[in-house]
Amino acid sequence: MSWFADLSVVTLCLLVGSSFLGSFLTAALGVGGGAFLITIMADTVPPLALIPLHGVVQLGSNGGRAVLTRRHIQYRVLGFFVFGAVIAAGLSIALLNHLNPDWIPVLVACFILWLCWGPIPDIGLGRHPLGLFSGGLVTTLATMLFGATGPLVSAWLGREGVDRWTYTANFSSCMTFQHLLKIAVFGLAGFVFTPWLGVLGLMLLAGYIGTKAGLLVLGKWPDKIFKQVFRVVLSLLAIRIIWQWWG
Repeated sequence: MSWFADLSVVTLCLLVGSSFLGSFLTAALGVGGGAFLITIMADTVPPLALIPLHGVVQLGSNGGRAVLTRRHIQYRVLGFFVFGAVIAAGLSIALLNHLNPDWIPVLVACFILWLCWGPIPDIGLGRHPLGLFSGGLVTTLATMLFGATGPLVSAWLGREGVDRWTYTANFSSCMTFQHLLKIAVFGLAGFVFTPWLGVLGLMLLAGYIGTKAGLLVLGKWPDKIFKQVFRVVLSLLAIRIIWQWWG
């Protein structure tokens, strides 16, 4: 059985390059790489494979950042968030049984547009146990449908009262456990990862390299203008997915 899912060389290079760039963006700017990656993947992999494959790659990306910033993790924050995420994982098993996979790409594209232009308040409940628990619950349920919930997790944790390194460590560790649970849920639902092992291996390696590169410029980029341009590009990619689905 092929470990590269019979993908063309061009498609494989596109996925690997997107994994590097997505990890670089998240490490350097704090958030956004996961949304970028899933928007590219939604146009290149089968709908049923989109969420679980994205989860594996993001596990590697976030796990790499969590390891590299581990001395800054606030384990109280991580513990309450994971508690809510575990409960959400159990609930989502029933949810996935009623989901038509053909709707997944367009749901992801609409969610990306909302992330780009919709109101995402800085919820900032990152120091309150109930807030952290609810954040783990709500965002984990959302990631089973939309995949790229990094901005929601970021809003829930908030950035007030912590430096960039502590924020990055908390965010990355919470996302790591969330993606672990997502992979487990899709595995229990019957998704077979074996044909994709070669693709995932290359994307994980590229993501780790991207993380290392992004951390080198963390806090050094004047990122306001870049983020605006990035938001427009991401929106155009999402609109393209919706257009293709509608047609």
